[in-house]
Amino acid sequence: MAGTISPYKTNRRPARAGGAPTGRGTGGRERSGLGRKVRRNLSAHGFLFGALVCFGFFTWYPMVREVVMSFQKTKRGRTTWVGFDNLRRILEDPDFWHAWRNTFLFTLLALVLGFALPFFVAVLLNELRHAKAYLRILVYLPVMMPPVAAVLLFKYFYNPDYGLFNEILKTLHLPTSAWLNSPDTAMVSVVIAATWMNMGGATLIYLAALQGIPGELYEAADLDGAGLLRKLWHVTIPQTRLILSLLLLLQIVATMQVFVEPFLLTGGNGPQNSTMTVVYLVYEYAFDLGGNNYGVASALGLVMLVVLAGFSALYARLSRTADND
Repeated sequence: MAGTISPYKTNRRPARAGGAPTGRGTGGRERSGLGRKVRRNLSAHGFLFGALVCFGFFTWYPMVREVVMSFQKTKRGRTTWVGFDNLRRILEDPDFWHAWRNTFLFTLLALVLGFALPFFVAVLLNELRHAKAYLRILVYLPVMMPPVAAVLLFKYFYNPDYGLFNEILKTLHLPTSAWLNSPDTAMVSVVIAATWMNMGGATLIYLAALQGIPGELYEAADLDGAGLLRKLWHVTIPQTRLILSLLLLLQIVATMQVFVEPFLLTGGNGPQNSTMTVVYLVYEYAFDLGGNNYGVASALGLVMLVVLAGFSALYARLSRTADND
């Protein structure tokens, strides 16, 4: 009938061309998805911004501040610019060259012991069949000890009267040593303590690298009749060259900044200044020699920064050249 609404009619609007739904359609979903992406990225950038602020405040700001202070002198709360006077002062100080000589000697001895020894310990652990977990914990245990506690333990071992090392030498009917009290053995004693304290971390890194070497390479070497040393030289070392290079650079940078071990074992200077390092000289400039010589200490720290940066750049260049060859 005319004017009567059919019960079968609906109020739905006709679909648009292409079958796209209406109302909160594709555009709404796209806007909702875009909003989620923006919120997710804002959260990620918020965390990144916090990390950058902390990194800049605790790392970059002290570095920039050190560069500025190396050209300044502070006296009675007044700061004046002195140009290169601080640098000239440290270059004229005979302790400057003595400290650098001791630092390079410590680095060389630490590389002989602290770089080679963890690698061979890792090779030995990798060859063992039993008690691997126990030995890993035993090797890493010194790293978990507080550095001060470990150094004081070695200070007791080195005591010339009742120390453990001299007692062992007496038991073996060997001559005892003055250890930290002799300029001939003080630096070697510091290196031994530092190596024992820090070798655990490098050993575990080497062990992880060794376990990543394919076993087929060793099987091929066995078929060729290669012995242990040949497999070490032709398989193990080439396969771990990247880790070896990285840890070599990190160890050089770390050992040239040594401070805790000589400071606690020998008071910093040692007998006849035999254990004075560059970082300890920075400490003396800042707090001991006249007090509050922060400008001179900053100048020496800047010199050390330049030396380490130059060495790192040279090492990176030599590594790229070796890789290209």
